[in-house]
Amino acid sequence: MTSPRADAVADDFLLLVSVLPGPLQAAVRALPPQQVLEVVMDLGRPPEARLVDRVEPLREEPVLREDLEHVLAQVGPPGDDNRAGIERTLHRVSAIRNRKGKVVGLTLRVGRAIFGTIDMLKDLIGSGRNLLLLGRPGVGKTTKLREVARVLADDLRKRVMVVDTSNEIGGDGDVPHPGIGGARRMQVSRPDRQHDVMIEAVENHMPEAIIVDEIGTSAEAAAARTIAERGVQLVATAHGNTLENLVLNPTLSDLVGGVHTVTLSDEEARRRNTQKTISERKAPPTFDIVVEMVNRDEVLVHSDTADSVDRLLAGLEVGGERRKQDAVSGQVEVVEAKAAASSSLPALRPGRTAGPPGVRGAERVHARAPGMGGTTKVYAHAVSRDLLTKVLRELSVDVRLVSRLEAADLVVTLRSRANDPRLRRTAEKTGARVEVVKRNSSAELRRVLKTAFNVVEGVDEDQVREAVAEVEHAIERVLSEGVSVPLAPRPPRLRKLQHRLVSRYHLEAVSHGSEPVRHLTIYPLGAEVDAALAQEEAEGTA
Repeated sequence: MTSPRADAVADDFLLLVSVLPGPLQAAVRALPPQQVLEVVMDLGRPPEARLVDRVEPLREEPVLREDLEHVLAQVGPPGDDNRAGIERTLHRVSAIRNRKGKVVGLTLRVGRAIFGTIDMLKDLIGSGRNLLLLGRPGVGKTTKLREVARVLADDLRKRVMVVDTSNEIGGDGDVPHPGIGGARRMQVSRPDRQHDVMIEAVENHMPEAIIVDEIGTSAEAAAARTIAERGVQLVATAHGNTLENLVLNPTLSDLVGGVHTVTLSDEEARRRNTQKTISERKAPPTFDIVVEMVNRDEVLVHSDTADSVDRLLAGLEVGGERRKQDAVSGQVEVVEAKAAASSSLPALRPGRTAGPPGVRGAERVHARAPGMGGTTKVYAHAVSRDLLTKVLRELSVDVRLVSRLEAADLVVTLRSRANDPRLRRTAEKTGARVEVVKRNSSAELRRVLKTAFNVVEGVDEDQVREAVAEVEHAIERVLSEGVSVPLAPRPPRLRKLQHRLVSRYHLEAVSHGSEPVRHLTIYPLGAEVDAALAQEEAEGTA
């Protein structure tokens, strides 16, 4: 015996089946109703039913024009958006036209009002904050939006208005589907008028909450901001799978605050440990919360959109709250996603490397010492490739010379060619580190490359690795926590190496103590450094 809810779904499904030509009706009725997503009819091809996990052919004979006309006679001609519907249902019939405007294909999509789809998000909906759902087509955004309308109207007793552009949320016909509960519905005559109807809903009907499906244009994004600024709760969906997709979308990025390019002063760039030209959020986000729909039973919640966007633009882990709902028990599991700085120093974005102004530092990679991270790809730019090969062989470092600038991790160039526009553009794009030599000589190349690869003559490689790992961990702490970090005592040559690494991040390293326990302490920029330097100078040990 089936449940009343299952019967209701089955009966609703049969209303869609009834508009099909007779031979197809029997074939579709034989399928499990809950598994059917859509029926596809293309002129000259066999019709098929698409289920959750497979595609079922409905007959071997191809679709005739008479079959398409039969369906259109039942549902009426499609509108400007090439969609039609069945009154008092959520089913949708979408048309494909040829260049002359004649219908040559139909997609009959099954629409269902499913209860319990927003249990994972119920606390967010009741908070009164603006909520944006992101996800690929077919992942269930509109289904969740429909239940959001019902919960806000029936459970939370709010005045809710649904802006229904293609009758996707409230179904076809003048009377909305019961799936939206007591929420009211405003239909949109043409898709390009959705932003006008959004504003009209606020001005004429005093809603406490507005539901909108598929914000996709700059006009609709502007209308959404207007609604949010008037204190009305806004729940909507938008194109894009992730928050990053939205930030990179120039049309819709305003929904999360927008992005603009800012040029910092030298002092501010040093303070932030960034390049001088950076991307920043332009304004407060329209939506306080962004929900990425991974699938029907899993979402990733960014409960503070402004903070998440700022972290994304800074190159940090965005984090979030991952919520999963068990399909059988309905229990919701909540896991806090990681939202910390990357454990590797490259994500911290050091400033310029040594060299003339205009040559940017590496955002992605430091030139590696042998065995400390795989093979480093080196490109010779305006220097002798043979000479460079000879010096690298003498240093016994793990490198491979490449013939394309775009493929390089490290570029070696002459000072006179360091401001080459192509070099600068490529280095900015790929994050390649640029090392500059004064002249094309073995001695000059050896000096620069020893620094680049952390080569310390007369010191065991394991000691070099240990010293480099220690200073990188300390730099990360200083930058992320703003505290001073003392290092272990090291021989003078290793302290000099550590000094060089610290200077790449615009930090200060001061030597303390006497041999053999003399060691470095790394300080963040500020009063602490000035005090430490003054003390060292007074003691004569700086």
